[in-house]
Amino acid sequence: MIRVLVAEDQSAVRAGLVLILRSAPGIDVAGEAADGEQAVALARELRPDVVLMDVQMPVLDGVSATRQVVAERLADVLVLTTFDLDEYVFGALRAGAAGFLLKSAEARELVEAVRTVARGEGIVAPAVTRRLIAAFAAGPVREPKAAPAALGTLTPREREVLSCLGEGLSNAGIALRLGLAEGTVKTHVSRLLGKLELRSRVQAAVLAQELGL
Repeated sequence: MIRVLVAEDQSAVRAGLVLILRSAPGIDVAGEAADGEQAVALARELRPDVVLMDVQMPVLDGVSATRQVVAERLADVLVLTTFDLDEYVFGALRAGAAGFLLKSAEARELVEAVRTVARGEGIVAPAVTRRLIAAFAAGPVREPKAAPAALGTLTPREREVLSCLGEGLSNAGIALRLGLAEGTVKTHVSRLLGKLELRSRVQAAVLAQELGL
């Protein structure tokens, strides 16, 4: 059973999200929060698997709340918003969000996104992914970002996994590409995140792209 904490300040929207999630098999809504501060407090108390986090909330915004939840390793965070502006996307990714989904997503997309994040895999809405790719493509030609010193601590296999993350492959996709078991891939991802001091596989994917791996 995947336990989810829903953080959304608009009561009608929150009720709709809760209804969708509770109707999905294998998902349990562990709690509801109306602002970012309450979301952090409930995440500490309930220790859910996933926090569905709205970006714009009173008291403490969703990005700041995400940063606290991830820093304390309380849960994986799936950010949900009506906005697909780069500032929100990058803000959420920098805060360590495991996923980013627009509120315009269909109910089945929301449920699948929660399940994907709960499996330890990152997800970014296709519309947002296109924006990110466009931002990279439209940017000025630049030298690859200097590799962090910790990159040298990765094993050859971990570097291969990092490269696959940069291509946006799932654990299953990486396993197929490298001829490994999914459980082994998950272990490699966890270890390389720790070595590189990254909070999510999405951050690892961005780093891999910046390094041209």
